[in-house]
Amino acid sequence: MARILIVEDSPTEQTAMQHLLSQHGHQIWVANDGHAALDMARQHKPDLIFMDVVMPGLNGYQATRELKKDASTADIPVVMITSKTQDSDKYWGMRQGAKAYICKPASEQEILDVVASLL
Repeated sequence: MARILIVEDSPTEQTAMQHLLSQHGHQIWVANDGHAALDMARQHKPDLIFMDVVMPGLNGYQATRELKKDASTADIPVVMITSKTQDSDKYWGMRQGAKAYICKPASEQEILDVVASLL
């Protein structure tokens, strides 16, 4: 069982991912924006973070960059999961420190495969 933080501002996306991952035995926390994600990552030290990009306030790129700068969270793998599908978006996400980049809509198998590959 892994401890996973889902950072997503869409309640529908949050619920779907939370349901899928908890069905597979993972402990889940959910943050609605980048600022909450930073606080929760520092507090809970998850094994993996799924990070949306387009969010109010601190976006996913900015939040990932902050996580990677902080020694207490720098080693937590971040997976960008977003509707931003351009190659330049993926490139930028990986430059911020993401370990994987998934485009929405993501299949359940794609999400489970990236969890398995990073844990």
